[in-house]
Amino acid sequence: MLTKESDYSRTSTLAADTYVFQVESDVCTKADIRDTENAAKLRRTACLTGSLSIEALYYNLAPIDADSVDSKSVQLDSCDVKCEKQLSEAVKKPPPLVRKRTFDGQLIYKLGEKGSGTRVQADIQDFESIRSMCLANGSLFEDPLFPANNESLLFSQRPDRHIEWMRPHEIADDPQFFVEGYSRFDVQQGELGDCWLLAATANLTQDPNLFFRVVPPDQSFEESYAGIFHFCFWQYGKWIDVVVDDRLPTYRGELMYMHSTEKNEFWSALLEKAYAKLHGSYEALKGGTTCEGMEDFTGGVTEWYDLKEAPPNLFNILHKAVDRNSLMGCSLEPDPNVLEAETPQGLIRGHAYSITKVCLLDIAVPNRQGKIPMIRMRNPWGNEAEWNGPWSDSSPEWRYIPEDQKQEIGLTFDRDGEFWMSFQDFLNHFDRVEICNLSPDSLTEEQQNSGKRRWEMSMFEGEWTQGVTAGGCRNFLDTFWHNPQYVITLADPDEDDDDGKCTVIVALMQKNRRSKRNMGMECLTIGFAIYHLTEDDLHTRPQGVNFFKYRASVGRSPHFINTREVCARFKLPPGHYLIVPSTFDPNEEGEFVIRVFSETQNNMEENDDHVGYGSPTDDKVLPNLPNPMDPRPNEGHNESLLKLFKSIAGPDMEVDWMELKRILDHSMKDDLPKSTSYTPYNYNVQNADVGGGAPAEGGGLNILALICGPFCKGTPFESIFSEGNEQNPSNANQTKPGGYMGLPPVIMEESSNGFSKDVCRSMVAMMDVDQSGKLGFEEFEALLTDIAKWKAVFKLYDPEQTGRIDGFKLRDALNSAGYHLNNRILNALAHRYGSRDGKISFDDFLMCAVKIRTYIDIFKQRDTENKDVATFSMDEWIEKTIYS
Repeated sequence: MLTKESDYSRTSTLAADTYVFQVESDVCTKADIRDTENAAKLRRTACLTGSLSIEALYYNLAPIDADSVDSKSVQLDSCDVKCEKQLSEAVKKPPPLVRKRTFDGQLIYKLGEKGSGTRVQADIQDFESIRSMCLANGSLFEDPLFPANNESLLFSQRPDRHIEWMRPHEIADDPQFFVEGYSRFDVQQGELGDCWLLAATANLTQDPNLFFRVVPPDQSFEESYAGIFHFCFWQYGKWIDVVVDDRLPTYRGELMYMHSTEKNEFWSALLEKAYAKLHGSYEALKGGTTCEGMEDFTGGVTEWYDLKEAPPNLFNILHKAVDRNSLMGCSLEPDPNVLEAETPQGLIRGHAYSITKVCLLDIAVPNRQGKIPMIRMRNPWGNEAEWNGPWSDSSPEWRYIPEDQKQEIGLTFDRDGEFWMSFQDFLNHFDRVEICNLSPDSLTEEQQNSGKRRWEMSMFEGEWTQGVTAGGCRNFLDTFWHNPQYVITLADPDEDDDDGKCTVIVALMQKNRRSKRNMGMECLTIGFAIYHLTEDDLHTRPQGVNFFKYRASVGRSPHFINTREVCARFKLPPGHYLIVPSTFDPNEEGEFVIRVFSETQNNMEENDDHVGYGSPTDDKVLPNLPNPMDPRPNEGHNESLLKLFKSIAGPDMEVDWMELKRILDHSMKDDLPKSTSYTPYNYNVQNADVGGGAPAEGGGLNILALICGPFCKGTPFESIFSEGNEQNPSNANQTKPGGYMGLPPVIMEESSNGFSKDVCRSMVAMMDVDQSGKLGFEEFEALLTDIAKWKAVFKLYDPEQTGRIDGFKLRDALNSAGYHLNNRILNALAHRYGSRDGKISFDDFLMCAVKIRTYIDIFKQRDTENKDVATFSMDEWIEKTIYS
């Protein structure tokens, strides 16, 4: 029986600076995490650790895979040179193109490099090349992309005192990258509110394999020192190498931000600087979660549990996490009045503990025997601060454990900060546990051979675009189905699951929000829903509004929340499932990465339409179209059309784009929307009457004068940009109705001048087989037939005849016209032709139809075997695309 999913309601609970909309059954709920120190409960640090002790390797060099790597984006690495002469030769003759890889074989991209997923930069910095040049020149590197100034510190205000940027040798005698190795003691917080990053950094020190992937060992203050260092971070599926100089912000000679307990140790301070550069400034690092930092250091998926509301299978979750080398940690609620208060049982409040082992131990007591769930933890300080309750060091309970099992688990009673607890005591005395599930590639071959298991992972990148694919949550049924959709197939249940179900972790992460905080962008409120699919459902791509109207979700994120990532774990029977990621409200734009972890193989794909076109199939459109198979009723019309064509085309009997524009402007003037104007500063929308008053004389020039004038003084262009103000010198300081500073409104959207030049040129190119730039009568007649079809479709989706349709109707409108497009193409069309309010005008709708038709035709001409593969030389592709 079909069931209708209940409406979503929200109730708010205020606690400190945390606003949480409580969860109701099958309801979208919204949470808001405020970036203040008071929201400690939701950002509390937890120490995550691994037990590896293998030799650390940072990267392997491998030849570039020509099939998967853009050769134009590959940077050159300098040769290892021993003298200045060899260096000169190396600069003149660079080594063969190679791209570095992490220890687990993943490609490393440069910050700002094309294909890296980060904002593209003109200057791509290669660590070894820059260091070699600095050594050859005898200079210390100064980073022009992250300069030593206030903009690199703060974006919202100026510093309240003088900040001096100093190099390590100016701060301390005998500066070192590492002093006697590295440990969590090297991570001390400064004035910046990034305790979440410090906790993640401290956790990273527990695993040498992961640590040296982030902190390359090929740098120091002795050998080949040139004032340049680099670090590697995971960003949305790719590893990014970030180069920095070693100038650090100080006040009165002391480091202001992250630092080590050893004054002459600087790896942690430089790591923080590289992470700040990645996100634009130090201030951008204020407020976050340990989970976010751990994911950027490992590429894993992090989940956390409130132990007061622990799921019944939590022990099994932790036990399996150990088998997959996951990093785990736990913590207690801090005492607001006492820093690191100690409980009677010897535990430290507000302190982070590492979980190093989870297992079942054989136990035999008089008249009874069985297994007891146990957890081994470590206080990362490594001192005598240990649990003193049952199963603590030298506790009498240990006499009930067989000696061979004690040896198997490596039981010792040293005062080293490591201790055991029963799982029940763990639940009673701790408040929170975090698990960082590592990606499959993070396990080395040695770890896999030793019995460690790996997760199976699928990942897709997507985008929410206003008016097209940003449909909001299930509360907004009419637009919800427009969100990107993904199908996962779970074939086999977990090996040891008695119920025959599959473990699935779904993680939805929004991209690049922290690095855009200086532009006022904060995290969107995001979440996801999961629906079961039948075999018949798989034939529908994508699922429409009726599917969601009558289907209830089988899983969903606990709430919609404005953190970088939302993650949840599910137990689902084998089968097909639909995942719909969304923002809480419609029309919120952003990019995202969605990852699915499972214990057994999962297959994931986008649930989207296949690209192509054919004849219109919409019954509402077909009656309004001319029938090409029955020309008799149209004979009079054809004669009138030929007469019109001759009068405009002239003796050559061909029309170019300008003549076509005259015809369209005259015949379809009622289909174009009214002008929409925006002032350049306040973006207030105004309706401008067609043919209304002209702008004030020199108005457009005044805009250029304001922008360009100051930069053109003393050049031949000075007089040009001063003309407008000379005509009316008072304009610059007067405010007039309808403008700003005396400037008229700037037309940013649909103009009143009829069809644009671009759409007319594109129409000609679509029908112009011989690329003459003109159309004969037959081509012109075929074009008008297409236009009539597109006009009928447009009117169907513009019932109020505004000349504009909502972007959410674009997919359906193009489908009615015979086009089948996926989300990526729809997003591109919206970015190119949509207005600020997510609308598509009539001439822009025609442009969409023309462009798609033209490019598909170009492709199909070369795809002679219908294999969706076409080959073009560069000059052929440029010729085709430029003309069309």
